[in-house]
Amino acid sequence: MTHDGWAGRRDQPVHHPATQLLLGLLESDGDVYTSGLVVQELLQGVSGPRHRDEIIRRFRYLPALTPDLDDHIRAAEIQAACRRGGIQIKTVDALLASLCIRWKLPMVTADRDFTHLARFAPLELWTPQA
Repeated sequence: MTHDGWAGRRDQPVHHPATQLLLGLLESDGDVYTSGLVVQELLQGVSGPRHRDEIIRRFRYLPALTPDLDDHIRAAEIQAACRRGGIQIKTVDALLASLCIRWKLPMVTADRDFTHLARFAPLELWTPQA
């Protein structure tokens, strides 16, 4: 994420509350964790080597959570619960939720799919102060 208007995704503006929170945490050396899954998804959507290199450079400094077998099992259970509830959740999203649940970390996201997912799993979502 940068202050020049690029937030890593074309559909999420820099002024989104989740982006502002993350920028503030990064600037103040707050705790921010990521996963290689996040980096992979971002890199799949970038155009051009400049943005690719920028993502890699910036994410290299963040501690990355790595899923283990139990995280994959929990992710499958989350997907099954969502499916029974009539909601389709991407595999990567279920796995990211599983990591947050395991490490007891709130998820900071602008992706509304996680709001639906949280109805079927004990995922804590960060919400902006009203």
